[in-house]
Amino acid sequence: MISLDSAQDQREARVNSFDKIQKNPATEDRGTPHHAGKRFRNLPNGTLRKPRRRTYMSFILRMMRYGREKVTIPDGHVIPQADAARQMQSLLSTDTDFMTWLGQACFLIRIDGKIILTDPYLSSHASPTRMAGPKRFVEPGLHLNDLPEIDYMVLSHNHYDHLDTRTVRQLRDRHSDMTIVVPLRLGRFFHRRGFSNVIEMDWWDSHDTGPFRIHALPSQHWSKRTPFDRNRSLWASFSFEGQRNKIFFSGDTGYAPLFKDIGRDYGPFDYSLVGIGAYEPREIMKAHHTNPEEAVLIGNDVQSRNIVAMHWGTVRLTDEPLFEPPGRFLQASREAGYDDHQSWVMSIGESRALD
Repeated sequence: MISLDSAQDQREARVNSFDKIQKNPATEDRGTPHHAGKRFRNLPNGTLRKPRRRTYMSFILRMMRYGREKVTIPDGHVIPQADAARQMQSLLSTDTDFMTWLGQACFLIRIDGKIILTDPYLSSHASPTRMAGPKRFVEPGLHLNDLPEIDYMVLSHNHYDHLDTRTVRQLRDRHSDMTIVVPLRLGRFFHRRGFSNVIEMDWWDSHDTGPFRIHALPSQHWSKRTPFDRNRSLWASFSFEGQRNKIFFSGDTGYAPLFKDIGRDYGPFDYSLVGIGAYEPREIMKAHHTNPEEAVLIGNDVQSRNIVAMHWGTVRLTDEPLFEPPGRFLQASREAGYDDHQSWVMSIGESRALD
């Protein structure tokens, strides 16, 4: 049972958090076309055709069979956790901005001295139970107790391969003071699990702490954790803006014209984290997941100097060969004018300094 004093403290924390949000006057004329009563929707002009029922049911049957496959991990795809911890600690001992990939869309990012953790999925299954659902076939890049003190946990949406209850519970026990940044109506998930400093953001909102700024921006996706809550919380991409670097985190998304708007209004970016996996069959996935070529288009659209691959090589969610995406991504990057130093395919656990 929560005491009256505790309940009051939680209400005050919510109010204080919302006081930190700033609306961007330059974008207020956009209105809220993504609000639909108690649910949210994507912006118009995206790729939103529904797949045929036969195609979808066939895909579900294939996914059930994939649960029995044995995955051969290529050399270098995962750095041994002890080596990954040493690599990260070496960068932590400097004042350098850096990022560490922990698999899927989970990154540890330091920018302007702030430590950000994105889309925490570090446990075994991308599902509400370990008895079923897609199973992670590689270990996370780091043990949870190797992570430094986290300032911000940033969530793009509530799907299980991005928001994992077991990971969140463990993080709460170790990093209870961190600020949680989430799209609209996802804050209650964290309040119910004992977090008090939770900030909900609509698209185009900003959160400032000195020279460091977070922008919540659109993406083309959806949300759901139960059969009854489809699109009842928002999904988003984010911009992390510091004095030396500006980073775009696409979250989960399909390709859409909105990224050119983001590039025009919020770019250019130094680094963009873009999803290159979970794209087949296209009839089902095109609306909500980019393939490697579309991921490069996003980097181009948001005017990014460097593009970083994510959302691949961690858990089987779709049909394409598990280790196909990097080759297509690097080829598309070269064709778009990025050299080999500007398009990153990181190993899980790898840390890289930012220019």
